Amino acid sequence: MSWTGHPSRTDDHSRFAMAQAAADAVHVEQNRRAARVVAGRAIDVAECAEMLAMLGLDGKAERARR
Repeated sequence: MSWTGHPSRTDDHSRFAMAQAAADAVHVEQNRRAARVVAGRAIDVAECAEMLAMLGLDGKAERARR
């Protein structure tokens, strides 16, 4: 019988990957909400684009949902 590795190591990697995917999904949702708030408060498209750029947001996620 040969040993191929620690059996829980795969589980650890799977749990980490799932946690990372969940964190990424939360981040995307927060950015989407922030972009919507900025778009709602902006006076015009130019101001919206400028504020999104200052905040490091792009608004692409919101356009893709439509």
